[in-house]
Amino acid sequence: MQTNIIRMVIADDHDLVREGIHVRLASESYIDLVGEGKNGREAVDLCRAHKPDLVLLDVSMPELNGLEAASIIKEELPDTKILFLSVYDNDEYVQEALRIGANGFVLKDVSKPEMLNAIRLASSGATYIGPRLSKSLAASAPSRGHSAQDYGLTNREKQVLAAISRGMPNKEIAETMNISVRTVESHRMSIREKTGGGNAVMLTKIATELGLT
Repeated sequence: MQTNIIRMVIADDHDLVREGIHVRLASESYIDLVGEGKNGREAVDLCRAHKPDLVLLDVSMPELNGLEAASIIKEELPDTKILFLSVYDNDEYVQEALRIGANGFVLKDVSKPEMLNAIRLASSGATYIGPRLSKSLAASAPSRGHSAQDYGLTNREKQVLAAISRGMPNKEIAETMNISVRTVESHRMSIREKTGGGNAVMLTKIATELGLT
């Protein structure tokens, strides 16, 4: 059950889309919409003013696009989480968003339950990529040609990797596996070192290769 209030800024240059998002989120008691912008510049200014927990950004906006705005926000407000919303099913956008430090990327035709799930996960520090985008990224990523034995992962590390691929944050993984958050972080670091997976998308790709998803 969600208990922490998530303070949010939303930015989209289409009034109808922005108003639709507002209607979706305003009824959720754990979401506090502290600002709404219609371009990337307004998104940056609103984040500076309100220091939200999460900003929901459209990729394509005037003045500053979402990726440009996100770069500024992450530099000035590293604790503010970023979730991208886009009409474009474009792997390059997703990869650039993750490189900037975004916590998620969903498409504009996303259902309300999936949007709320993405918001909860992103605000907790996890990374959420919608199922359709995840499959597209996994399909386009070059195959590493490794097996489970090649990576040398322990059974526990495989369990953690499977949980990461499902978008679970460290705290939830720790609770599910009855281990400490510090132990989860240690396993995550070991997995990255052994597999070379630098972000959640690549780790999901590796989990798929190993049949863990």
